[in-house]
Amino acid sequence: MKKRVFSLVLALLLCAALIPAPEAHAASGTINVYNWGQYISDGSDGYIDINAAFEEATGIHVNYMTFDSNETMYTKLKTGGSSYDVIIPSDYMIGRLIDEGLLLPLNYDNIPNYRYIDEAYKNTAYDPDNLYSVPYTWGTVGIIYNSAYVDEEDVGSWDLLWNSKYAGKILMFDNPRDAFAIAESMLGYSLNTRDEDELRAAAYKLIEQKPLVQAYVMDQIYDKMERGEAWIAPYYAGDYLMMAEENEDLRFCFPEEGFNFFIDALCIPTCATNKEGAEAYINFLCSPEVNGENLDYLGYSTPESAAKEYMDPETAASDIAYPSEETLSRGEAFLYLDQETTHLMDSLWLEVKTEGETDYTPIIGISATVLLAAAYLTARGVRDRRRRANRCKKWRA
Repeated sequence: MKKRVFSLVLALLLCAALIPAPEAHAASGTINVYNWGQYISDGSDGYIDINAAFEEATGIHVNYMTFDSNETMYTKLKTGGSSYDVIIPSDYMIGRLIDEGLLLPLNYDNIPNYRYIDEAYKNTAYDPDNLYSVPYTWGTVGIIYNSAYVDEEDVGSWDLLWNSKYAGKILMFDNPRDAFAIAESMLGYSLNTRDEDELRAAAYKLIEQKPLVQAYVMDQIYDKMERGEAWIAPYYAGDYLMMAEENEDLRFCFPEEGFNFFIDALCIPTCATNKEGAEAYINFLCSPEVNGENLDYLGYSTPESAAKEYMDPETAASDIAYPSEETLSRGEAFLYLDQETTHLMDSLWLEVKTEGETDYTPIIGISATVLLAAAYLTARGVRDRRRRANRCKKWRA
């Protein structure tokens, strides 16, 4: 990321001043935060360490854990056994969590900085009454490619991910919703289709791609693309901006067929044990100073216009983080799909992932059994022949 002269000491003093004294004492103890990997400013490159600054400002300790997909996070919540106070799911997953009663309504008296969230990111389809979520970031999905190896004439469409010229150098999302969205875009379907035939057609399209795929990844994309181990991958624009700092040959493309536009938001799950502490954390992240510093580091887009004042001008003006209205018009947000459709997609995704893979374990087991049986029978036959031979010697004697 861009280097900045911003000491941690100054950051802590700044952030301590952002929370009024009454609020700072309203909550205490510890909060468990469950976020995407590499999705918060951690003190690297001269940027603020968000969690350390929050702890200094409030006295609330942060246990910070990460997940690599909405589905991983959902499984953790659904199966129980873990306690999280703050989670950061994506729009469609928030809709699912609300529908299944897994989120607590927010007390906005404890989140006064919510007033800085732009109206464009309120009253969304997934949370129309703003009861359960506060926008954290927004962004888009596109294609990251290595210009040192990929011909520019091949770039512009999702079909780059199906180009056999780059077989073995292509990465693919390792989650069904993002992967199916790409195939649906190519086939001209809505990213929120519930039609079984269309979902099956998308699965067949993904199966067609599979022989070209080096790996299905999420956070692993960073190392593979930065080191040139892979040359093409679909991923989030904000992450591209981070990767491009490490590899200047990387480029980003908004596919002509369309792409996913998303919002990730801060929520409190029903398993939370420190709701006031969680609301203090959400409020802290919403202050323009902290939000600007955090999003400047991440490269993702801020839902607060006021936060841009605290960003590097280059970041605030990026046409990748903040694309034109014309480009955004090709984007489509994910909606919550009903459980029947979700189960069908999950089942089809399993078919995609296992297509062409043969489980040789039963075959090996049967073969081993046959060989052991043959060895046993052979040994028994030799032993019986020896016994008969010995009996014959005895009789002849």
